Amino acid sequence: MSERPEIECKQDGPYLVRNLEDLRDWRGDRIEAKPVMALCRCGGSANKPFCDGAHKKNGFSGANLADPSADRRESYQAKGITIHDNRSVCAHAGRCTDGLGSVFKYKSEPWIDPASGAAEAIIEAVRSCPSGALSYTLEGVEGGDQQREAAITVTKDGPYAVVGGALLLEQSWAQGASTEHYTLCRCGASKNKPFCDGTHWSIEYKDGTR
Repeated sequence: MSERPEIECKQDGPYLVRNLEDLRDWRGDRIEAKPVMALCRCGGSANKPFCDGAHKKNGFSGANLADPSADRRESYQAKGITIHDNRSVCAHAGRCTDGLGSVFKYKSEPWIDPASGAAEAIIEAVRSCPSGALSYTLEGVEGGDQQREAAITVTKDGPYAVVGGALLLEQSWAQGASTEHYTLCRCGASKNKPFCDGTHWSIEYKDGTR
């Protein structure tokens, strides 16, 4: 049995990934994985998703510049089910608002209304969240993480979507955030490095793939 995959964030450099067997592109096609891989996180490599040393030339900094006060877990209650959300780690993939718009209401306040959806649909929507920002409590019992094989998907013009509990070394976790699935910045512009904060949308990051 192979060792647990792990991800190390090299200072002002790439993600050093060890023991990962399942690396895929945004189409779901396999990318050849090696026992040790350096994945670009500055956004500038000409050999994406792999590092080519561009971070040494473009001034990339891996510093986390996020406001610590943004790390807070909000809870939205309805009969039988509570939805928890930590905006500080949201990657803005839109799977919740696109998949269950009656509950996850874009540009509304409050933006989550658990009373407007069936529990099963809410759980499915929460589990589709790639960043781990969303979680739920059902009948007083907090839902557990999914059990999946470790994998990394290089999303289209977006972050690395990690599932399966690959161990992220020496990093702090936001309140209530999943450690089974999370999203890592690869455009180089997130303020919440190494995690994606959705900045790739505002800077219109393009990774050059078709």
